[in-house]
Amino acid sequence: MTIMRLDLLLHKLCLTKTRSIAKNACDKGLVSVNGKTAKAAEKIKPGDVILLKLYGYAHELRITAIPTGNVAKKDAGNYFAMISRKPLS
Repeated sequence: MTIMRLDLLLHKLCLTKTRSIAKNACDKGLVSVNGKTAKAAEKIKPGDVILLKLYGYAHELRITAIPTGNVAKKDAGNYFAMISRKPLS
């Protein structure tokens, strides 16, 4: 089974603009995995649910596959399913 660091995965799937933004979001407690606040080094596997509070929205998504290399922006959606997207109040 393939696993990947949370900050790297968020960047590869174009969910954050840079890996450092993903790491800072984790450090500030804006990212949780399976209901628990996550660190940037958290190992993510298919089936994990990520809640990302960035860019004015709370994005909840389920990881369906872990990419093995770089991912083109148009293909990023193949690796996760969006569960919900709500504006942050």
